[in-house]
Amino acid sequence: MMVGMTQLLVARHGETDWNREGRWQGHGGPGLNETGRRQAEALAGRLSGLQIDALYTSDLARAVETADILAARIGRTPVLEPGLREVDNGDWRGLTRAEVRERNPAGYRRWLNGEPGWNGGESYEGMHLRVIETVQVLLEAHRRGRILVVSHGGAVRAVVAHATGLPGHDRRHIDGAGNCSLTTVTTARGSLRLVGFNDVGHLIGVAGLC
Repeated sequence: MMVGMTQLLVARHGETDWNREGRWQGHGGPGLNETGRRQAEALAGRLSGLQIDALYTSDLARAVETADILAARIGRTPVLEPGLREVDNGDWRGLTRAEVRERNPAGYRRWLNGEPGWNGGESYEGMHLRVIETVQVLLEAHRRGRILVVSHGGAVRAVVAHATGLPGHDRRHIDGAGNCSLTTVTTARGSLRLVGFNDVGHLIGVAGLC
């Protein structure tokens, strides 16, 4: 890593039962299941040899539990940051795609077109702006070194879209990040540069994970 550069590691939380069941989680949902905890342990093993200068996490249960597992190996206390939350998907929280298609077919069609289809909650654009503003504050506080952020799939997409210059939160053109995947960006002349996306190499060969 170059002198004066900040490296930002963005980890998605480990698996939950709602992930496995295909349910929208948003600002709710359970903590990690057993697979999710093993995923987090595998990621912790990968990160244990790196110098991590700060650890931030979304304050949602699944992210906090992941961050706590990582913290035990990297020696940093997680700092809760609500700005790193997943998109608030309103009245779709806890529902599967099949349930949404049945209850709200028009909203589901809007969602397929890249818009929020739920009632209440927030828009993807609103989430994107929230996440990027939060990340910029964190980068301003750490102008060099390496910081680790534990967040969610929507937040990972927001960071990738911003770093690659995609307009707004263009989720339809960015594949989803896997549970406990690692995405890496660096600061370069005041902007973000994408280095790696959805890296799950640490999960390969771990029984039941990949």
